[in-house]
Amino acid sequence: MTDVLLNHRTIRKYKNQPVGDDLLNELLQAGIRASTTGNMQLYSIVVTRDPQMKEKLAPAHFNQPVFSNAPVSLTFCADFNRFNKWCRQRKAEPGYDNFQSFVAAAIDALLVAQNVCVAAESKGLGICYLGTVTYNADKIIDILKLPKGVVPVATVTLGWPDENPPQTERLPLEAVVHQETYHDYSPEDIDRLYKEKEELEVNKQFVAENNKETLAQVFTDVRYTKENNEHFSRVFLDVLKNQGFLE
Repeated sequence: MTDVLLNHRTIRKYKNQPVGDDLLNELLQAGIRASTTGNMQLYSIVVTRDPQMKEKLAPAHFNQPVFSNAPVSLTFCADFNRFNKWCRQRKAEPGYDNFQSFVAAAIDALLVAQNVCVAAESKGLGICYLGTVTYNADKIIDILKLPKGVVPVATVTLGWPDENPPQTERLPLEAVVHQETYHDYSPEDIDRLYKEKEELEVNKQFVAENNKETLAQVFTDVRYTKENNEHFSRVFLDVLKNQGFLE
C-alpha cells in the first residue's frame, strides 16, 4: 500500500471504459471504513454517471474536460441531515447547527474521499480531485438536491487511465515535518526548500507563459488571487448559513 501512495499521480484522461458496480461498491466500502467523529459517519457520497447529470454539473466545475470525460464522479458531502433526523426520531435534540459541527463533518467526508482514492489506485484506476466544489457549492447543492445540513466538500473523478503523466514535485520532507515544536522558516530556509521546485523546467516555463517574474507570482496573481478567494469565501459562507451551519 505504501507503494500505491508513493506512486500517486493525478489522472485527467480516462479510457472510454466503465467502472463496474461491484468494483465501485468495493471502493466505497473501503471509503466508509475511514476514521469518523464519534462513529457518527457525518458524510454522504453522491455518485454521478449519467451523461445528463454530468452536463448539468459541468459548469459548476468550470467545464473541465476531466469532469465531463470521467466515467464516474463522486461528490463527498459533509452531512448532518441524516444524523439529525435519527436523533429526533429517538427523542434526542441535536445541537449541530454550528461551525464546529460542519468542520467535523467535512473532515469525516474528506477522510472517506481519500480512502476511496487510495483503494481506487490500488486497483489500477486513476483519480483526480477537483478544487471547484467549494467555489460553486451553491450550484452543486441545487443540482444534486442536497437538503439543509448537507454541504459538498470534495469531488473526485474516477476511471481507467488513458495517460501516464510524470509525478508532480513535492517539497522535501523537512519542509513540512516539525519535531516537537513548530520551526518557523527563515529566508534562507525558504530559499533552500523551494529551490528544486523553482528550478524545474516545467515551472520556469509556467512563469514565462504567465509573464511573471517568479513562480510565487503565478500563484498570487494568476491561479489563486486575493479577489477570487474573497469572492468564493463569501459564496461559501452563504452556503454554510443556508445549509444551517452558521447564523
